[in-house]
Amino acid sequence: MPNPYYSRTDTTKLNVSDAEWKKVLPEDVYYIARNKGTERPFTGKYNDFEGLGTYYCAACGNALFKSDSKFASGCGWPSFFETIRKNSVEYHTDKSHGMIRTEVLCGRCGAHLGHVFDDGPPPTHKRFCMNSIVLDFEGDKQGR
Repeated sequence: MPNPYYSRTDTTKLNVSDAEWKKVLPEDVYYIARNKGTERPFTGKYNDFEGLGTYYCAACGNALFKSDSKFASGCGWPSFFETIRKNSVEYHTDKSHGMIRTEVLCGRCGAHLGHVFDDGPPPTHKRFCMNSIVLDFEGDKQGR
């Protein structure tokens, strides 16, 4: 079944049930996005990826990050120091696994993307540590 909620231009907030997401998302994307899973470190397709372009939410198509904010953090997941726009993502306190972390959710569909930490590079000093499985990438016009 094609995903009727996926759009790279619509920024309208979505309110879709987990049952509906399960019907339209691939199993691996559903697991991370809706069940707050995590891919194994150093296994994601975008961990060492250096293409120039834009990263989108794989669940809904919301624009999240530009490639010029990506950096090599060495943590095992693709890392960015800033989002495309302020409301691209939302933040929630995550107290799972005996830690207190800041969870990063898609600002349009609420998909779990990863976590953000305060040990990134200037100018923001943020490290958005994201799961590749819940990211789509589109190269810039130069075809990279």
